[in-house]
Amino acid sequence: MEHLIIPDGYRPRLTSGETQRAITLIHDEFPRQLAARLNLRKIRAPLFVDRASGLTDAPGAGNPVAFDIPDIDAQAEVVQSLSKWARLALKRYDFKLGTGLYASVHTIRPDVHTDNLRSVYVEQWDWEKRIDPQNRETQYLRDTVRDVVTCVCDAAEVVRKAFPALSFRPDRDVYFITAQELEDRFPHLTPAERETEICRLHRTVFLTNVGPALNSGAPHAGRAPDCDDWDLNGTLFMWHPILKRACELSAMGIRADADALRRQLAAAGCKDRRFLLFHQMLLNGDLPQSIGGSIGASRMCMLLLEMCHIGEAQVGLWDADTIRACEEAEIPLL
Repeated sequence: MEHLIIPDGYRPRLTSGETQRAITLIHDEFPRQLAARLNLRKIRAPLFVDRASGLTDAPGAGNPVAFDIPDIDAQAEVVQSLSKWARLALKRYDFKLGTGLYASVHTIRPDVHTDNLRSVYVEQWDWEKRIDPQNRETQYLRDTVRDVVTCVCDAAEVVRKAFPALSFRPDRDVYFITAQELEDRFPHLTPAERETEICRLHRTVFLTNVGPALNSGAPHAGRAPDCDDWDLNGTLFMWHPILKRACELSAMGIRADADALRRQLAAAGCKDRRFLLFHQMLLNGDLPQSIGGSIGASRMCMLLLEMCHIGEAQVGLWDADTIRACEEAEIPLL
């Protein structure tokens, strides 16, 4: 309840029936746009993987949900991100250069602190694309970010045409800034406050180089050391006009190669991970070079449908005080 924001005079833009149709439209339209622009093919995603495989991680999300499967003598872990599994799938399914995959991911993060933008239940689109080693550079990353933003903006246009009560227009112009530059610009603010300030100024922002410690001694945000290359990654934010704050839509980046993996595992103090199956394959050169990311589906619905609470876009669980406050404000939690 302490994290709940109810803007003065807020009312849903759509009726309950329109909301369901609009959510379905976004879930159909955005991945179609993304697949066409990035040359991706939809595949089926796992709900859980063997914990010993090293194929799942949950930076900043606490302890993943895990359970024993006695019949196969294994401990399963609910997937938090498909980044590693998808990179392995690029190899297993023989994706060619310039092509990739995407999947709908549903996961649980029980340790998350819920608020207007965060829920224990997470639904997202994860994508991964095979690239040439020559594409491991900043310009390729920026061009891909602009492609993703174009898909968001085009989906928003489709939704506005279908539901004239909506008016949100995402800014297509992406402002790029490193995490260190952002800290230097707003040294007395918290990382979340910095994100909001830069989004207030530039609306659509891609914050790069997320993961390593900054000059202040702490990283801007948690980022797995064995997923992205910290020199070639970032987080996409858009300004949320209802909440008047930054809304994180996507974490993405060019994936770590063997050199980046060694460097980042050492920096994170987890060199022991190098003995896991995925990490051994990467260190031995058995995995393709790739770029990929996760895109929050519920947050995109919140943004495009001008909602103030993520519970308006997904069916989740909330504390009694939040439910009561939303009922009093006539905010319909699904």
